[in-house]
Amino acid sequence: MPGDAKPPRAAALPARPLLLALPFLSLLLLLFLYASSSSRSSAVPAVRVASSSSSTLAPPLTLPPPSPHIRMRRSGFRSYDDYLRHQLNKTLDPRLRRVWATRDWRRKVDAFARAFAQLRADGLLSNASRALCVGARLGQEVAALRQLGVRDAVGIDLAPAPPLVARGDFHAQPFPDDTFDFEFSNVFDHALYPDRFAAEIERTLRPGGVAVLHVAVHRRGDKYSANDLLNVEGLVGLFRRSEVVRISKVDAFGLDTEVILRKKRSPPSSP
Repeated sequence: MPGDAKPPRAAALPARPLLLALPFLSLLLLLFLYASSSSRSSAVPAVRVASSSSSTLAPPLTLPPPSPHIRMRRSGFRSYDDYLRHQLNKTLDPRLRRVWATRDWRRKVDAFARAFAQLRADGLLSNASRALCVGARLGQEVAALRQLGVRDAVGIDLAPAPPLVARGDFHAQPFPDDTFDFEFSNVFDHALYPDRFAAEIERTLRPGGVAVLHVAVHRRGDKYSANDLLNVEGLVGLFRRSEVVRISKVDAFGLDTEVILRKKRSPPSSP
């Protein structure tokens, strides 16, 4: 009878879209939990980030002169913005970001923490250091530093990843001179202008500050690499205001050489 008809049931939500959304929800949850723990344990580092844009800071697209130590990749970039977009294709790749934020996160944070702990034991880093990670993507390096107790640590990348990584171009760092005591990077091969990459690290390091770079020597990078380092002298020669602390072999996610430099202190002025 009409009065006995049952009301129609609500349509079930399709399962496939929910399954596809799970990795993204996991990424958001991971970043939220880390942000919450960071805010409880320490304040966000008080590093002043200057406002910038590629239109005001973009260098002209002229590759550096040939070097026997660094082989520049031939590129089809029509402008510096083309180069930036190419780099962002990797940084913003959803599949890679899921891997970096989930499967790779703890493994890389733990590996960086071991490396930084050794540098601290060697007197090259301290918990009071103001630290910068150059080209930090989602910020595993920054997380490792904060985990060790280096609370005043931040990263820069073309795509920000708060609260660990601010927006910044390593060819024109958005920081004043002499800001950091310690800088780390493992993205030298992505530099279109290796000399500017090195000069910006030296500019923002304080006198006596330490730069640690993980690089691959005699090994081609991926399709996003802008240069190939043929020998370590090519890298060291770019740091004209620094002296070598040590060069050693490492096994660091496809990179095989660690170069540690210290920015020279300015000589005292004559009375």
